[in-house]
Amino acid sequence: MNFIVSNKHTSKEREILALLQNFENQGKLFGNGARNKIKIFNLDGQEVNIKSFKVPNLVNKIAYRFFRKSKAQRSFEYAHQLLDRGIGTPYPVAYAEEKDGLLFKKSFYVSEHLQSDLTYRTLVQQPDYPEKERILRAFTRFTYELHEKGIQFLDHSPGNTLIKLNGGDYQFFLVDLNRMNFKTLSFEERMKNFSRLTPEKGMVAIMASEYAELSNRPEAEVFEKMWGYTEEFQQKFLKKKRLKKKLKFWKK
Repeated sequence: MNFIVSNKHTSKEREILALLQNFENQGKLFGNGARNKIKIFNLDGQEVNIKSFKVPNLVNKIAYRFFRKSKAQRSFEYAHQLLDRGIGTPYPVAYAEEKDGLLFKKSFYVSEHLQSDLTYRTLVQQPDYPEKERILRAFTRFTYELHEKGIQFLDHSPGNTLIKLNGGDYQFFLVDLNRMNFKTLSFEERMKNFSRLTPEKGMVAIMASEYAELSNRPEAEVFEKMWGYTEEFQQKFLKKKRLKKKLKFWKK
């Protein structure tokens, strides 16, 4: 097993490794575990979050073995890069990879567990959430900060930003970090980065209003681009959903 621990946690290396070795029969399941399984463990009085990535397909077993960094390694390294840039994310603890000869098997990412008040998804699901517009505008400022710092978070979707309210001093933390680019973003890339967040036109209008002010662009231009990419994503998403439904029907 390839096992890397952050400098902050080197004194707990043996304890972390023990948690990984007992992942299947210990720990508290977090979420439904439908795709990747996440469990909460106690590490010397501190809660840590261990994500077990599903075993990849044959092509990726070879790719992750020889040509590409694993999702766990990328998550660990990107978390450090985010923190170095002053962007919130649960502190990275360690990552581990299991390899078997010429094939990659599975990987784990360990981070400190962060208790949040809500995620962006809460704002989508609860139209009358208290101070919704203020939170949305603060979230937009956070996203603008990502863009200004050259961070393209490719999984900028409803469940991947944790929000702490702190009496109106909102704090945002990114999770699910394995798909990310660090570069100068074009205006088109910035607008497309909002496309997966919500199908609600009113929410997009608020974000467009805030982003336009921050970027000194006409609000109509920002909204047109942001909503256009949102509609494009939603159409693809619904088409994919209908296709899956048809495949399920024909498999019966």
